[in-house]
Amino acid sequence: MIGRLPIAKMFAATLVGTVVISAVMLPINWNGQGASTAAPKIDQLLSVMIVLSAFVFSLVMMMLFYALWKFRAKPGDESDGEPIHGNTRLEIAWTLIPTIIVLFGAGYSWSVLDAIEEPAKDPLTVDVFSQQFAWSFGYPEQENAYSEGELHVPVGRQVHFKMHSLDVIHSFWVPEWRIKKDNVPGITTTAIVTPDKVGTYQLVCTELCGFGHAAMRAEVVVEPAPKFREWIAGLEEEIPAPYLETIKHDTETNPLPLDAGGA
Repeated sequence: MIGRLPIAKMFAATLVGTVVISAVMLPINWNGQGASTAAPKIDQLLSVMIVLSAFVFSLVMMMLFYALWKFRAKPGDESDGEPIHGNTRLEIAWTLIPTIIVLFGAGYSWSVLDAIEEPAKDPLTVDVFSQQFAWSFGYPEQENAYSEGELHVPVGRQVHFKMHSLDVIHSFWVPEWRIKKDNVPGITTTAIVTPDKVGTYQLVCTELCGFGHAAMRAEVVVEPAPKFREWIAGLEEEIPAPYLETIKHDTETNPLPLDAGGA
């Protein structure tokens, strides 16, 4: 007991609420089909965060309803409330518990990010160009082959997407891969994905970028390596010269300060 709080009973009620909410929420496939090696890890991270959120929600609701019931005013009682001077142990508890949960979530998320971005041997590099309201792709390792509106990658091979925006901020997201990364003007951002299921998917822009944002999509084809090589060989265009200049400029992620000579 802390004052008039039945801690054991409240904690037990919180655990019950956590179990009930988790039992309802966890079976739902929130992210849909997975099609990359990162998908199971990210789905597991979501499940863990659902359980932690269920615990926090149950704890807050339990304390709220207990306070409403225990300290409700009696009929006809119009007197002032009882003066209180705080409770140090309770204040420490409601500060410490969220801090531990947040630190655990941050550490776990960090470990998942490290795992899904672990470099593999012989990755494929793809330059992604975004502009209002279209996607285009370059393959620098395949003699700068270039494709507009259609992305092909081989199944089972890690892909390093080097992303460049030609105008405003866009965001690269294939739902089945679970990976989302912003394309920011002036810098290069990188998304690392290893597709593990053959199929056709949709690349979606998830950063509100103007009137045509909702239609800014591209077809994504994950296919066996021989078919990928055949498709690449059939591309007739090369990365346009202005786009190559964008790549050269964007990779300067740490430019000299303005007061430095030649800046």
